[in-house]
Amino acid sequence: MNGGWEHYVDSRPYPDPEAPDAPATRFDPGASAGRLMLRRFLRHRLAVLGALFLGLSYLSLPFVDFLVPYGANERDVEHLYAPPQGVHLFHEGTFIGPFVYPTIGHPDLKDYRWRYETDTSRPMPLRFFCPGAPYRFLGLAELRMRLVCPPPDASLHLLGTDRLGRDMLSRLAIGAQLSLTVGLLGIAVSFAIGITLGGMAGYFGGWIDAGVQRLSEILKSLPELPLWLALSAAVPAQWSPVTVFLCISVILGLLDWPSLARAVRSRFLALREEDFVMAAELMGASPARIIRRHLLPNFASHLLASATLSIPAMILGETALSFLGLGLRPPATSWGVMLNDAQNLMAVETYPWVSLPMLPVILVVLSFNFFGDGLRDALDPYHGD
Repeated sequence: MNGGWEHYVDSRPYPDPEAPDAPATRFDPGASAGRLMLRRFLRHRLAVLGALFLGLSYLSLPFVDFLVPYGANERDVEHLYAPPQGVHLFHEGTFIGPFVYPTIGHPDLKDYRWRYETDTSRPMPLRFFCPGAPYRFLGLAELRMRLVCPPPDASLHLLGTDRLGRDMLSRLAIGAQLSLTVGLLGIAVSFAIGITLGGMAGYFGGWIDAGVQRLSEILKSLPELPLWLALSAAVPAQWSPVTVFLCISVILGLLDWPSLARAVRSRFLALREEDFVMAAELMGASPARIIRRHLLPNFASHLLASATLSIPAMILGETALSFLGLGLRPPATSWGVMLNDAQNLMAVETYPWVSLPMLPVILVVLSFNFFGDGLRDALDPYHGD
């Protein structure tokens, strides 16, 4: 008792940092900033699933030609618009291993479509680590080895074929190399321009700030899709697929930087008045060094989250342009190029598997959004605790 008041002091005012399910809060004295961020990110289950999906997708890009049974433009003229096939393990109660049944197609002149019949009396075992159509690994060495190959007298079209008899699964996997990397190149261009112009506008102010602001306002006032179409239509049709791919990436990056530049400018306007910036100026640091070493690190978390949320817009932009025939063009393979075949509504109604490229686009965009949302929360681990 002290003056009539009873005081109680808890001997454990903080959560136990050793407990396996202890939440990561600002009251965890033993946790580093990286540990707090990791805990916060792992609590966002959709973000973790999105990160795993994206990680596996990007790590598999160099090896997709080895993983799929066919080349991107390899045709099977006997299986035009063939439906998806199934892989079986048992035949008449006997375990055989992975095999397929051969299919035979014939035209249906009544309904004007292809019909396929499956011969369930002849199981055809699949081949593994076998030679197939040649491909260039990482653009350097020519290889023929593939993980799985169809039987000599049968086909292996797990997701069906298109109007030219090309395997949909193989084209989806190979098309991911362009569709997923166009976002990375576009973000590199967008960030280089946005950080440079936004940083100059926020740090120097004056006529530089006014010029950058007016330029960004002009670009933001233009209708995005017609501008994409106009710039993409200016790309010569005779250019190689690689050149067109680079041009599309640059175009997407050139049109995406104004939002980032505005965010960088507003943040730099606040940071340039801080004491550490004034100290660096008094010590004789150049503006470039102050921006690079003192201002940008304080804005890195926002930039990282912005990148993960901007890449899906780049992927959707390339898909839309290629779908309309103004982006990548055959023989290049991307998800947008494949969806170009889905413009024929009768073909989609008759052969619905030709619209399958929509699924990876949806999954990738959702994964990036979930990952970016979780990353944004993780980079501010104290918020909401």
